[in-house]
Amino acid sequence: MSDVTTLQYLTFGLGVEVFALETGSVREVIEIVSVTRIPKTPPFMRGVINLRGHAVPVVDLRIKFDIPQVADTVNTCIIIVDVEVDGESCFMGAIVDSVREVFEMTSDQIKPPPHMGASIKTDFIKGMGEQNEQFVMIIDIEKVFSSVELQLVANVNLDEVI
Repeated sequence: MSDVTTLQYLTFGLGVEVFALETGSVREVIEIVSVTRIPKTPPFMRGVINLRGHAVPVVDLRIKFDIPQVADTVNTCIIIVDVEVDGESCFMGAIVDSVREVFEMTSDQIKPPPHMGASIKTDFIKGMGEQNEQFVMIIDIEKVFSSVELQLVANVNLDEVI
């Protein structure tokens, strides 16, 4: 009996890099919409959007990952993900350059993330996969942000803003 499991991943692009999220954490993908900026939030916090009457905080993954900023394009979109903050589920939007496709990978196809030394934080990378001879960084969206940042995202979920 094998311990190999097959999971589905949504791949997306940021610059020339390809990233992936387990589809279980993805609620939906929407086109880029008007984002209301919230004063005194970190630069990666783009603001909030109105998603069917609810304010959803939106983060810019380019800024969070220290990838140079570019203007939004027709391919820019927002991936709505479900994150857990203090044991409570909340929605958050992540702005990406483009969404590519959903594909399957088995657990034995995923390699551990490379060790980059103690000064470089890579614990948000669950593993490295390969698709079409290109590396795919599989990320854990909840580990991309510190608990303090996730709490900030949860607190921004103010329906009065919009």
